[in-house]
Amino acid sequence: MYKEGKIWFGMSGDEKLYFDTKMANRHGLIAGATGTGKTTTLRTLAESFSDCGVPVFLSDMKGDLAAMCRPGNAEGFVGKRIEEYGLDAEGFAFHGCPVAFWDIYAEKGMPLRATVSEMGPVLLAKILGLNATQEAVLTVAFKAADDEGLLLIDTKDLKAFLNYVGETADVFAMKYGNVSKQSLAAIIRAIVALESEGGEQFFGEPALNITDWIKTDFNGKGVINILDCQRLIHNPNMYGTFMLWMISELYETLPEVGDQERPRMVFFFDEAHLLFDNAKGELLTKLEQVVKLIRSKGVGIYFITQSPKDIPGGILAQLNNKIQHGLRAYTPAEQKAVKAAAESFRINPEFDTYETLINLGIGEAVVSVLDEGGVPTIAKKGIILPPQCSLDVLDDASRAEIINGSELYLKYKDYYDRDSAYEFLQRKGVADNEAAQRQRALAEEEKEASRQAAAQQKEAEKQAAAASAQKKRLFKNVAGTAGSTIGRELGNTLGSSIGGSFGKRLGGNLGSSLGRGILGTLFGK
Repeated sequence: MYKEGKIWFGMSGDEKLYFDTKMANRHGLIAGATGTGKTTTLRTLAESFSDCGVPVFLSDMKGDLAAMCRPGNAEGFVGKRIEEYGLDAEGFAFHGCPVAFWDIYAEKGMPLRATVSEMGPVLLAKILGLNATQEAVLTVAFKAADDEGLLLIDTKDLKAFLNYVGETADVFAMKYGNVSKQSLAAIIRAIVALESEGGEQFFGEPALNITDWIKTDFNGKGVINILDCQRLIHNPNMYGTFMLWMISELYETLPEVGDQERPRMVFFFDEAHLLFDNAKGELLTKLEQVVKLIRSKGVGIYFITQSPKDIPGGILAQLNNKIQHGLRAYTPAEQKAVKAAAESFRINPEFDTYETLINLGIGEAVVSVLDEGGVPTIAKKGIILPPQCSLDVLDDASRAEIINGSELYLKYKDYYDRDSAYEFLQRKGVADNEAAQRQRALAEEEKEASRQAAAQQKEAEKQAAAASAQKKRLFKNVAGTAGSTIGRELGNTLGSSIGGSFGKRLGGNLGSSLGRGILGTLFGK
């Protein structure tokens, strides 16, 4: 409940428990065992921030937060608290909050998308469940895509580029080092598995512009952005990674503003342990850094979980506003966790913090917040005020009406697929195939031309040989005839000299043979 410039969230006996809005960006923790009242506390704080003009983000795990858009009623414990603490006289009035519904699967809210490039290789590797080697390969692939000027927007872009890396492994290795095809295949299989779980819908455009969440309505109340997680929670790895991306994106997008009268925006992350499961090394270091520094961007982050031990120590130390509902201590490990939680509060001599934590009832809590000077208050046992919004479940028709009436609906409702790595590589593949076909056709043409030239050469040589042979025969015949004629004349002359018919025959035969031999030698070749 927003009152006198502060958030009145509980009572400790007759003392009012306040959040100072100037200290709300110092982050906080809402913890407690199942059924102790964490969700009611979340409602009370979220609507109070909205009332003082601070936009809010919260994740709705069971679908029961959507009705915050409707006024509440005095039924059940709400009416009892109103009467017990005289809240009517304090200005308590039921009202709904301005809300915007979001859903990664676009079923119970406006589509919420991010691009592959925005997610980056480190967070994407966590979503895909990659080992260290595969994460390194993915990181190199992102670097190569940047160098090539290729946009990685959706999962088909990433698969296409990874396949391209595999096909050009030899060329790729010269610039970026060897990349195992087995690792590439494993990454692609993981992407296909993610697509079957809804990743194909999450990665794409229009991507969320996170500044669209920093809005107020026409009454100056902060809009409560509610992410429906009823389906998403079945994929805890994706839920946790998405939340990590959102914090990082907010940090990188918003400018520094320092301390203000109230935060620019407040985030409530339910089931916070899912953010930190398997978050190790570089990822955890980055998350701790962002939580520490995002305060200067005017953003408060509140983690909701069952036990403080779910939060890494480096981050837990940054959570200065704490509302600790009841904890259970049935086992030695649980007792140790409760003791650690008790010791994180400033001691109040009026009660034993450990004993109080294990005996708190529904709606009760041990609280400590930062005062105006930034000093944590001593631990106080209190009871959380009821929310002014509805505790019911919102019907689908009312939800759809609010979704369709949002000013952001037209901006985000339709998916579009602009020219990116997949389309470029498709064109390149077509162009390469056409070039290869032209090269093969040219080679065939050259081969055919060479074959025809060889055939023509062979035919020319054959014809030349035939002509030469015919020439030889012709000369030989001419030489033979001429030789015979000349020989006979010589023979006749020789025979006349010898005398008689014998001499004529002998001279004729010798002359003919001699004439053929001489002329055949001269012309027969």
